[in-house]
Amino acid sequence: MDKKKKEGRYQRLFSQIEKLMATCEHEPSRRATIIALLHAKMDYFFWTGYYLLKDGELLVDHYQGPVACMRLVKDKGVCWAAINQEKTLVVQDVHDFPDHIACDSRSNSEVVVPLRTKDGEIYGVLDVDSADKNSFDEIDAEYLEKILNLRWI
Repeated sequence: MDKKKKEGRYQRLFSQIEKLMATCEHEPSRRATIIALLHAKMDYFFWTGYYLLKDGELLVDHYQGPVACMRLVKDKGVCWAAINQEKTLVVQDVHDFPDHIACDSRSNSEVVVPLRTKDGEIYGVLDVDSADKNSFDEIDAEYLEKILNLRWI
């Protein structure tokens, strides 16, 4: 998808999610709604979901797409790298990423955004996979971060 079309789609999604977040205060429902909309509206999203930290482990939460890994091995893969580096990671080809965790062999690129509390503490990640290489870029990173911040309006 070209950058202009992608940005326009994200802008429309942002507005839609912003309105929906104003109707619900329940954090798990907000996360589920965001995942459902992103997965339905972004045609290159193959797997869209959250992994939450619980007792030092990353466990799957709400998601859309094929069956997920239920638990991610500590300090391996893109999700843990995003937590350990405390930043959003865009991976053009997951097969080139050291210690990549392949929950589904059809995944080829990935973007992972840390989930933060209102106080900025990381408590999990938003993980999005694509079946195509080079699907994600700075536009995805920017808008996914903005969308996740809507959980706190």
